[in-house]
Amino acid sequence: MSRDIEVARSKHGGRHRRRRARPAAVLQVVTGLTALTVAALAVIMMVRPAGDPPASAAAPAATATAAPGVSEGDGPGGGPGVTAADAGGAKAKKKDNDATASGPSKHTDTEAVDYFKRRWTADKSVKRITDIRTVGKYLRIYTDLPASKRNSKAAIDLCKRGMEYLVQEIGDEHPVVFVQAEFGQNGNPVLANILGGGDHSCRFTSPDPGK
Repeated sequence: MSRDIEVARSKHGGRHRRRRARPAAVLQVVTGLTALTVAALAVIMMVRPAGDPPASAAAPAATATAAPGVSEGDGPGGGPGVTAADAGGAKAKKKDNDATASGPSKHTDTEAVDYFKRRWTADKSVKRITDIRTVGKYLRIYTDLPASKRNSKAAIDLCKRGMEYLVQEIGDEHPVVFVQAEFGQNGNPVLANILGGGDHSCRFTSPDPGK
């Protein structure tokens, strides 16, 4: 009887010891998996090039796309678009040309401009012209010459060419021509002029008829 009790205790004690051994085995497995995970992360960090974005930032942001066959900024017909700023700039430039005679304007005498370009294609003085206007019977030739070029060769040459235009093309027997400087604090000062039939020189005449 006592032998049977001892055997039973022995069996019960063996089972109890085996149950206690299980947590240690599980701990060893978890520790092993943790070590493998750390090692894998270390390898990934060593292999990944420096500066690469994390996986969450790798996807590019969505961008708007233009309609097929039309590039960004194209206007009707595929040509360059004209924005409100461009239109405003063009109007401001035209207004500036009107005030300063620094370029073609609504006052431009296109027939005179065409004649000068056709008649004196390679003339250096003609290339200094910014605008030509007919005001009444007066021909005003605006240039980019500074005010210090009064009675200069370029100014007098332009005055003579303007006189030729009025006499030969317009039929004016008493031509009046003003060659004027670039716009400044005093407007467009006169550099050379001829004042009708009584004037035989394109040199500047005082008082200033350009005022």
